[in-house]
Amino acid sequence: MSHRVALYLQDKHDLRESINYVQYAEQKGFEAVWQAESRLVRDAIVPMAAYAATSERIKVGSGVINNWTRNAAVIAATFLTLDDLAPNRILLGIGAWWDPLASKVGIQRRKPLQAMREVVTVVRRLLNMERVTFHGEFVHLTDVELDVVHGRREPRHVPIYIGATGPKMLELAGEIADGVLLNYLVSPKYNEMAMERIQAGLKKSGRSLDEFDRPQLVVCSLDKDRKKALDNARKLVTQYLGQQPHIMKASGVPQELLDEINRVLTWPATEEQIERAMELVPDDIVQMITASGTPEECRAKVREYIAAGATCPVLYPLGESVYEMIEAFGSDE
Repeated sequence: MSHRVALYLQDKHDLRESINYVQYAEQKGFEAVWQAESRLVRDAIVPMAAYAATSERIKVGSGVINNWTRNAAVIAATFLTLDDLAPNRILLGIGAWWDPLASKVGIQRRKPLQAMREVVTVVRRLLNMERVTFHGEFVHLTDVELDVVHGRREPRHVPIYIGATGPKMLELAGEIADGVLLNYLVSPKYNEMAMERIQAGLKKSGRSLDEFDRPQLVVCSLDKDRKKALDNARKLVTQYLGQQPHIMKASGVPQELLDEINRVLTWPATEEQIERAMELVPDDIVQMITASGTPEECRAKVREYIAAGATCPVLYPLGESVYEMIEAFGSDE
């Protein structure tokens, strides 16, 4: 495919194996790798450092850290450090996290828009090597700067992407961020609403949609055996139907199906519950919100997301061969 393309990695693969995938994606012309951080499992920063240290050109992003568990100054220092490792190749993706996980670890996600605005504002100023005094509702800094004694003191080029799903966060991204990282398990039709909200935010900052990057996570379950590909994706779709219904609602999944799934799944769900719930999820729901099937079908679905406003598909491989998926979307440089 001739368009931009990126890779998305979670915790399914051994970390050393993931490094090999990133190196292969770089060979095949992928522009970026985004490392997930959502559940309490693999953190984003350690893999990002590993990818940055073992590659030459590919950009490395967080997809996404949250704005609650790391102090804004620590976020800035962390991404300065990553930029030391791979200058001008680091992308900061940041999101508002989700419940019930946040509440289970003692975080009240109140006023998420205000909290995000404050963190993004302060992190950008710190990475711009400003001395910052800021007293908001969530972020408090007094006469703070990134205290670089040895090394580059010039402002760092670390674009900030807000991981947004809901209309208000999408609008905020358009207003204050360098880009938006659009979510996965949404339909291309969802993107119509997303583009409207992003443009409303961009209007506030005096920018156009053409100036604003819009990479989008896309679940890609690719296999020559179409049924196998669909079944691989069905498991993830089922888990999200039960555990992250806010994403599913944004996708246009019927409330009746969400209710049915919730009667079967608890959180965290057992393997047996997931298997039972998978039987409730029809093929058309799987295909509506993922790129699943043969390589040709996956490429066609990805083109739908691009036509609906995504600037760069960020492919989350579910199939057994990640290399096969990279080959299907990559090019020899």
